Amino acid sequence: MTFSIVARQGDAHGIAVASKFLAVGAVVPGARLGVGAVATQSFARVAYLDELLGRLAAGEPADEALAAATALDEGRETRQVGVVGVGSAATFTGSECNVWAGGVARDEGDTAYAIQGNILTGPEVVEEMERAWHATAGQPLARRLLAALVAGDAAGGDSRGRQAAAMYAVEPGAGYDACGVLADLRVDDHADPVTELGRLLSDWEMYFGKPEDVEPLEGDLAEEVRERLAHAGFSDADVATALADWAGNANYEARLSPDGIDRRVLEALRATTSR
Repeated sequence: MTFSIVARQGDAHGIAVASKFLAVGAVVPGARLGVGAVATQSFARVAYLDELLGRLAAGEPADEALAAATALDEGRETRQVGVVGVGSAATFTGSECNVWAGGVARDEGDTAYAIQGNILTGPEVVEEMERAWHATAGQPLARRLLAALVAGDAAGGDSRGRQAAAMYAVEPGAGYDACGVLADLRVDDHADPVTELGRLLSDWEMYFGKPEDVEPLEGDLAEEVRERLAHAGFSDADVATALADWAGNANYEARLSPDGIDRRVLEALRATTSR
């Protein structure tokens, strides 16, 4: 009933999942900073999340942790699980999972992934997700997770249809107040949940992402920014102070930089103000 990707890139770990199942993000994903990530699905056993993350934290490789956890579960043949640790990846599909069901896991050094799904239209869903993961090498983890989910959805996804999608990812220093949450997004009930998840990810990046492509507030750019802020009701002798006031009002304070103006903040300012 679900397809997911669990992955690591550098110090970041995360999961993206979609399903014809209400609020799938409340059940499937789990991740822990510096430890790994887990997806439990197909008659999901939510206890696997803490169990497997605990085993990974204790130093067990993903394949050993998964084998040990499933061996203790009498319902394992109905389950599907993906696990990625600091240096390993593993996937499990029980023999009683509804067809089509299967998965793939790879550890590629700086990156690793486990992709799995059940009640899918066919193996092409997993194949296209894996292809999308490799095609987006070099992009941030959250973007690669989304690309894999989009590819799986386009390939057919859940054979019963669409309903929910989610993403949960962690990385040291990421997120609001550097809390370590790289992405925490859920689309609980939607006609096109994967597309909606992509929209939410863009907003998340805007609100909680770090400054990028910063330009100094000098010359013509400083004058443009000053005029736009004044038209929006934010005037100050110091353009950086006026910008901070406007950005705080718009909840863009995470993207403020002492070196100038962030590219996406500038785009938002231009889109919402006049000169």
